Amino acid sequence: MADQGSRLVYSTDGGRVREKLTPHNRKIESTHPQTKASSPADGIVRIQRDKKGRGGKTVTVITGLRGTDAELDALLKLLKQACGAGGTREGSTLEIQGDQRERLREKLETLGHRVKLAGG
Repeated sequence: MADQGSRLVYSTDGGRVREKLTPHNRKIESTHPQTKASSPADGIVRIQRDKKGRGGKTVTVITGLRGTDAELDALLKLLKQACGAGGTREGSTLEIQGDQRERLREKLETLGHRVKLAGG
């Protein structure tokens, strides 16, 4: 029989599984290994299309770039101008609005980066 204060989440064999709760009964952020994993340090710039968590809007995500904040900001400005689109930087990840993978690949290759189209 279950405890009255228990919050059963999922069970297939009658075992108990509990949510991780903070002292204020808020769920803890996911610790799943695939959430915002950093890109491998192999020197390859990866370009992928993403729509998750953006209200269905498509953005092109660029990971694997190295440099200071000022260098990444300058590169972001250059790439936004090349695509004629807006964008932002989150850490060392650049996001350009729309599906701009081919244009960005060409531009980054002319700048001397090794580029790989990743994802779908």
